[in-house]
Amino acid sequence: MNSRDEYIRKMQAKLEEWNAEIDTLTAKAGGVKADVKNEYNEQIESLKAKQASARQKIEELQRAGESAWVDLKSGIDLAWTAMGEAIDSARSRFK
Repeated sequence: MNSRDEYIRKMQAKLEEWNAEIDTLTAKAGGVKADVKNEYNEQIESLKAKQASARQKIEELQRAGESAWVDLKSGIDLAWTAMGEAIDSARSRFK
């Protein structure tokens, strides 16, 4: 297995982890007062959009040639960092 395939598997696993986090946050949002529920829902929708973008980047990486994937990797790493920070921020706000 080459490093690109390993990288893709690692990123897909992280996406699944984030999906579980978003599901947890969605469940928590269901139990909050109406006045903050809209804010929570907006944040969850933002997380889902970031997750969709990250998933799209993985698909681009899978289609990229062996030499091009290194160039794509830096963009994916930035998207991953942003997604991780957004999840952490949402998690702390939902406590």
